[in-house]
Amino acid sequence: MTAPSPVLEVTDETFAEAVIEESKNRPVVVDFWAEWCGPCRVLSPIIEGVAAEFGEDVLLAKLDTDRNPLTSTAHGIQAIPSVKAFVDGEVASEFAGALPEEHVRAFFAQLVTSPAEMAAAEAEELAASGDLAAAEARYREMLEEDDENADALTGLAAILLERDDREGAEELLERAGNDRRAKALRHHIFLAEFSSKHDPAELEQEARLDPKDPRARYRWGVMLAAFGRYEEALDELLESVRLDKTFAGDAARKAVLAVFDILGLESTLVREYQRRLTQLLF
Repeated sequence: MTAPSPVLEVTDETFAEAVIEESKNRPVVVDFWAEWCGPCRVLSPIIEGVAAEFGEDVLLAKLDTDRNPLTSTAHGIQAIPSVKAFVDGEVASEFAGALPEEHVRAFFAQLVTSPAEMAAAEAEELAASGDLAAAEARYREMLEEDDENADALTGLAAILLERDDREGAEELLERAGNDRRAKALRHHIFLAEFSSKHDPAELEQEARLDPKDPRARYRWGVMLAAFGRYEEALDELLESVRLDKTFAGDAARKAVLAVFDILGLESTLVREYQRRLTQLLF
């Protein structure tokens, strides 16, 4: 970290330039406080000490709400201390009250990109551009510094899979543990194996000829997932669950969850099918 910058006192007149505009260059944390506020006095040395740890990467500004009512009102300050972090001119995160030091430190940490995160982003860009050799070298450098770095483990595993080095990829994914990206790559390995062993036309015909067979619907659903046709796959798999919740040791439900891992919980498709799965099971 670079040397800490001083705490900046801001006012109604200076807020736009000192906070909003500056937040387009680096995160700005604003501590809304007042002299009469006891919890503010508790938080003040904590937040100032944490801000010093982050040096010039994050600017800490303080605004006296009694003396600057326009800004306080504009940002909905109803109780103090209230802390808001601004990034690119917008509120990116906030909390209220005198939190413990470790919570304040975590609040600051989420605002900055660590060297490891920057390295991961660089490697991802290299891989996306098609320069897999350079991306692999970057990931391996990251693992030399931290052999448990999940970004490097999963990124490198994806590259090895591109080269059909399944054994090397699986070793890395094992080290990555329960990281969602590692789980998704394991599912991709399974789907690739499944699609290589079965004729998609036959599986589709099975599902069409006997639509009440949970096995047929399950197998066709897995094949659809292997093709990346995830919504159709989820429809087939949910139908298998509906027909027989216990089929093959709960295989269809597990396959649905595997598709969720691949898509990510932030996916609108996942949220919709989570609801439908819950309705089927309960």
